[in-house]
Amino acid sequence: MANTAQLLRRQSSRDIVLKSQKSIDQLELRELRGRLVSKEHGVGHHHHTSLHHHQPMYGATNQGFMSDAFDESSELEQEPAFGSEASTSKAKAELVAGALEQQQDIVEGEKEGEERESWDSKIMFLLATIGYAVGLGNVWRFPYLAQKNGGGAFLVPYFIMLCIQGIPIFYLELAIGQRLRKGAIGVWSQVSPYLGGIGISSAVVSYIVALYYNTIIAWCLIYLLHSFESPLPWADCPTRLYANYTYDHEPECVASSPTQFYWYRTTLQCSESVDMPENFNYHMAIALMVSWFLVYICMVQGITSSGKIVYMTAIFPYVVLIIFFFRGITLKGASDGVAHLFTPRWETLLDPVVWLEAGTQIFFSLGLAFGGLIAFSSYNPANNNCYRDALLVSLTNCGTSMFAGVVVFSVIGFKATATFDRCTEERNGLMAMNRTQNLPVCDLQRELANSASGTGLAFIIFTEAINQFPGAQLWAVLFFLMLFTLGIDSQFGTLEGVVTSLVDMKLFPNLPKEYIVGGLCATCCLISMCFANGAGSYIFQLMDSFAGNFPLLVIALFECLSISYIYGVRRFSDDIEMMTGSRPSFYWMFCWKYLSPCAMVTILLASFYQLLTEGSSYPAWIAAKGSTDSMEWPHWCIVAAFFLILSSILWIPIVAVLRLCGIKVVEDSDPAWFPEAELREVHGIVPHEPTELERSIFCFNMDGTEGMCCPKYGLPEKSLEEEE
Repeated sequence: MANTAQLLRRQSSRDIVLKSQKSIDQLELRELRGRLVSKEHGVGHHHHTSLHHHQPMYGATNQGFMSDAFDESSELEQEPAFGSEASTSKAKAELVAGALEQQQDIVEGEKEGEERESWDSKIMFLLATIGYAVGLGNVWRFPYLAQKNGGGAFLVPYFIMLCIQGIPIFYLELAIGQRLRKGAIGVWSQVSPYLGGIGISSAVVSYIVALYYNTIIAWCLIYLLHSFESPLPWADCPTRLYANYTYDHEPECVASSPTQFYWYRTTLQCSESVDMPENFNYHMAIALMVSWFLVYICMVQGITSSGKIVYMTAIFPYVVLIIFFFRGITLKGASDGVAHLFTPRWETLLDPVVWLEAGTQIFFSLGLAFGGLIAFSSYNPANNNCYRDALLVSLTNCGTSMFAGVVVFSVIGFKATATFDRCTEERNGLMAMNRTQNLPVCDLQRELANSASGTGLAFIIFTEAINQFPGAQLWAVLFFLMLFTLGIDSQFGTLEGVVTSLVDMKLFPNLPKEYIVGGLCATCCLISMCFANGAGSYIFQLMDSFAGNFPLLVIALFECLSISYIYGVRRFSDDIEMMTGSRPSFYWMFCWKYLSPCAMVTILLASFYQLLTEGSSYPAWIAAKGSTDSMEWPHWCIVAAFFLILSSILWIPIVAVLRLCGIKVVEDSDPAWFPEAELREVHGIVPHEPTELERSIFCFNMDGTEGMCCPKYGLPEKSLEEEE
């Protein structure tokens, strides 16, 4: 929706006397204040209701939106005490009313449903963003990668990739969402009509990832429900009744372990390959329906209500991690586990795969390119310090990964030490019986290295360690409740990117947002039934390996290139200075234009090379062996993988080509209302003179243009002050 007050200002400058300009400025500032208050605090009310006093809310009384005009406009809200003051106030009110009548068709364009929601407080935004960025990968992916790729030495490429790829793109997404005040589709369409496909690609990949990510939440719900049983169902092998009416332990469980058997055979009901789905898993289907219903309940009221839920979902995992930390460090062998995690093996830094996995982990742990960060920041006040938010959330995410690594490996150290002690005791017993052949080999370091990542770490390794805790039920409840909250608040951010894009595109203009959320969750729930069978876990691995991997790298690469070479680094830096009061440093501009794109291209090429040379496989559960075997994906899975990748990224060239042919996939929309003139005045912004270094490195020209940039489209209109 176009900025009504700004359009009024343009028209009135031609038709109304200069004295009316001051009153309309006051109207614009009051409209700005109303736009940044949630619906329950004023959004959706008519203009005359904004004259009433209300409790200041986040964004409404922020200093970036205050000016002397507010003090002057407050005179209109007070009851005059003298006749002269009354006549003056009446004249001002009549003047504003006259201007509104002249532009009634424009004012009527501001419908109540088109007001954008806003966060109730800054802490709610930070918790929602941290909850979105900090997910299950911090707990079950980072510790495995660290101990596998050099221990403490892995932190070197990890933090280098954080600085040249993670924080710059995180900063970019927060800033562009706050500046253009739309979802991913609206943002990139406004940067250029030819780039609308970037937003569609983000929405598609978010939808696909949300499909299988909610499956993890369903698994956590199953384990959480059974954690209240005593004894825990995965603590011992189940028994089987034979034809001669005798009982014995399940042979498949004896060949593996109780935790493996419960995971593969009881929970997943795994078949022996992805080509054999076997029976429908009713328990899994019910868990999926419950998990999607919970997501719907949490999202249906929008960010002002679901944002309040993040107070629990974002804080509770840290409470549980702290509890497990103090429990873990008191266990026997905890120091061995932590030492194994962080002992540096510097020779691994020469392995390019280590750098590849560090860059990949940074990229996906921050939740980049999903569109969720852009959607979240679009609800912020226009003068929010997005730079500080980017640093805070990114460093919190990485700190959480390292802290979770300490917690996980203190428990793994305890499990490995217990296994090593049993092995040593058995070996000593055999030697005491003068047996010297076929003795068990006891190796503590091998046990420590025998950890898994992903679901194997959470549902097999960690649960086996919890079995040995006193009061195992309590620790199991805390652990799986933590995984549930970690998963569901990341799911909020992923789906919010889809919902915001659908709302901003106005694909369903007559449907309220809660109906859009309901339809989205219902279709996801229906499609996710493909995970409720014997091959469901294999389909999950297929989607996780391909759908949530390559497309995100391609989308983030195009985001970076679009800002650097189409929108322009100089213009983008001007916008950030206008919003925050401080200009991005040379380092961030260099990352956006050169370093970050080069890092992403390198990771993409290395990933494709690794895929072509090493291939891709999945671990299939073989019941006769009681273990997993690596199996190659069948041809139809390879085709499905290519379909998942192409269905996400092909929107980028398709939208551009169709636009060149005159076909609009994404309809043009007016720029969102933005208080550019007021922010410049508040921060005292003056035109930036490029330094000699900036002119030589970034091709900045003295006339304000920028070299190595394509022509810009859809530039916002100049304000009246700039025209004058």
